[in-house]
Amino acid sequence: MMLSLDRKNFDAEVLESQGWVLVDYWSPKCEPCKELKPHVEKLGEKYGESMKFCELDITKARRVAIGQKVMGLPVVAFYFDGEKKAELTGDITPEAVEEKINELLG
Repeated sequence: MMLSLDRKNFDAEVLESQGWVLVDYWSPKCEPCKELKPHVEKLGEKYGESMKFCELDITKARRVAIGQKVMGLPVVAFYFDGEKKAELTGDITPEAVEEKINELLG
């Protein structure tokens, strides 16, 4: 189960969190985002012990997205101890997300 983020809980769940956090930035109008989402949710079931999986609908938290320098979608960002360490943008495949997870958890 992915944790839904908004402007109220983003700092606590991502920026003040210990360890790895994945944030899937998406919007209801972004078709590639909606295609990717179920795959990211599946990865959350697989890697949820090692990494917290979150999703943020940017239409509900535009300032948060801008603050995180998310300008286009889709974006899957990886944070460690509150600091953005990596991100995937543009044409993101489920395989690329899993590869990045394995590389970071390596």
